[in-house]
Amino acid sequence: MYNGLLGPVAITGSRTSHGQVVDEIGMAIICGEFPVGSILPGDVELAQRFQVSRTVLREAMKTLAAKGLVVAKARIGTRVTDRQFWNMFDGDVLTWHFECGVSEDFLLSLYEIRLAFEPAAAALAAEKASAQDTATLRQLAEDLGNPDHTVETLAMADLRFHMALANASGNPFMRTLGSLIKAALVGAFKLSSTPVDLRRSTDVKTTHLAIVEAIENRDPAAARAAMEKVILVGRDRARASFASQHG
Repeated sequence: MYNGLLGPVAITGSRTSHGQVVDEIGMAIICGEFPVGSILPGDVELAQRFQVSRTVLREAMKTLAAKGLVVAKARIGTRVTDRQFWNMFDGDVLTWHFECGVSEDFLLSLYEIRLAFEPAAAALAAEKASAQDTATLRQLAEDLGNPDHTVETLAMADLRFHMALANASGNPFMRTLGSLIKAALVGAFKLSSTPVDLRRSTDVKTTHLAIVEAIENRDPAAARAAMEKVILVGRDRARASFASQHG
């Protein structure tokens, strides 16, 4: 969980330093330490806080600007932009939201956007997937039924399946949604208060195999419906977990 920017951060290596500065400031913005409309501390203060050069800091600010979180204004400074400008398809931005703690509305919005895209990806895969694609999907679906899965390993196995399906759709735009799918799946699993048991892993395996079978049968409508069922079941489970944790 996010604890704020407390004191200087010792960082070594230019790539590592750039990534950590982006991560720390980005999370501070999402969590509200730097509220919308506020001006970030100056370069000298931030460079001292993170113990990095101003060159590294400027590159980090360019990355945050590309994510829609900040905008530089001459003679004013770097301002935190309104939430409507934040790139919600960016994997880092989504991850920072989950680290800071999300609302039920935010969680449900993620499932709404998945319902808009992933069933279409499944339908496309039923039309375009190669034999190798379907074999990979079947193997990944079978792995979901592994009784030794923990919450974390099941989340990653589920992610591998959905990413492989996006690739099998043959549509490059679907593949770019990987960060959205990853954040939604991993974030929802993090909220889960239910340990993985044989029944749950078997259910997950069965529902995902239904998608694979529809793809193998070249049945776009069935593939679409099977994917919708998977997402809706996941949404209901996430909603129940959220309610149990937040009353």
